[in-house]
Amino acid sequence: MNAEIIAVGSELLLGQIVNSNARFISRQLADLGINVYYHTVVGDNTDRLKSAIEVAETRADLLIFTGGLGPTKDDLTKETIARHLETELELDNDALVSIEEYFARTRRTMTENNKKQALVLKGSKILQNEHGMAPGMLYQGEQHKYMLLPGPPKEMEPMFLKYGHSALQLNKDDEEVIMSRVLRFFGIGEAMLETEIMDILDAQDNPTIAPLAGDSEVTLRLTAKHAQSQTALEMLNETEEKILSRVGTYFYGYDDTSLVAELSKSLVDNKLTIAAAESLTGGMFQKEFTSIAGAGSLLKGGVVCYTNEVKAKVLKVKHKTIENDGVVSAQCAAELAENVADIMNADIGISFTGVAGPDELEGHPAGTVYIGLSLKGHPTKVEKLNLGGGRAAVRTRSVLYGCHFLLKMMNEM
Repeated sequence: MNAEIIAVGSELLLGQIVNSNARFISRQLADLGINVYYHTVVGDNTDRLKSAIEVAETRADLLIFTGGLGPTKDDLTKETIARHLETELELDNDALVSIEEYFARTRRTMTENNKKQALVLKGSKILQNEHGMAPGMLYQGEQHKYMLLPGPPKEMEPMFLKYGHSALQLNKDDEEVIMSRVLRFFGIGEAMLETEIMDILDAQDNPTIAPLAGDSEVTLRLTAKHAQSQTALEMLNETEEKILSRVGTYFYGYDDTSLVAELSKSLVDNKLTIAAAESLTGGMFQKEFTSIAGAGSLLKGGVVCYTNEVKAKVLKVKHKTIENDGVVSAQCAAELAENVADIMNADIGISFTGVAGPDELEGHPAGTVYIGLSLKGHPTKVEKLNLGGGRAAVRTRSVLYGCHFLLKMMNEM
């Protein structure tokens, strides 16, 4: 099955919002083994939308629309598709009741045009909207399938995950089992990773291998198709084993995990707590760490030590270290990590000091970073980085490298 995603809304063309829906749906369709060859964006115009539909029908079996299901005049997706397919729109009573209950619950007046959101293509499978008002739908035409989804991601994403995904799975014409997994790598660039596994990429057929460069990391999506689920699983395992035999040093996890999530798991497994001293990162490490559920039992606390005064008075960095070595130094990073762990009574201390930029500091260019790692019973380690990019990129990548180095250190225990 081939799909085309058509996003409807003039605000997308004006650059007022980003078309994040297409990215989300494409990833979900990849898990289903449905190919996406085109993304189309069209404004709130009946003629242009009709033209986009006609073009999409020449190159796709499944057309997925996002947006244009609301109550106003410029919300014209359903009406345009209904006319194109020469079918009717009918009122879905369940959707209407849900809309009426929403207005009653929020004590707002429901205007007549809000009933428009309860209109659906006659004969379509309804996809319930549990986070908004307009329902989605899947309509089976003579030669094509049409899925209509709301535009707001907070409505569209849970609707697709709960109802759209299974609806498409049931409507697939083949009986193949499709299995997919994502391998995540850090500390290696996309070009280098591709070079290391070039022969595997060149020989790929089934499973397929799709590289993707992310924010300072690289992922490989492996997708296998087979009539038997066990065989598909074995195919994935075999391909993964080949890849990791080449670049396993940089591998840190699967699917939607992250470096900070893997660090959190490792701390739980090893029954360790952590504290942080942050200069150039300004609390970013603690912010990312506390976004993980259960962080309260792992993170003892931390100090944002932007000034030399705080480094010396609060975190007890020696005056001679600041005077002789400077705050952008391995010695300062080591003392920060050791002292914050001691002050917070944590098993691990991690510190970040350096130059985010744009100007140099203490003779060090922007991008110079020292990360201190102190673990009870082990020698303190300090990692030095020379990072490129702007101020924000240096800070973000410093946090990621901190998680990476600490994970590596714990794995070597």
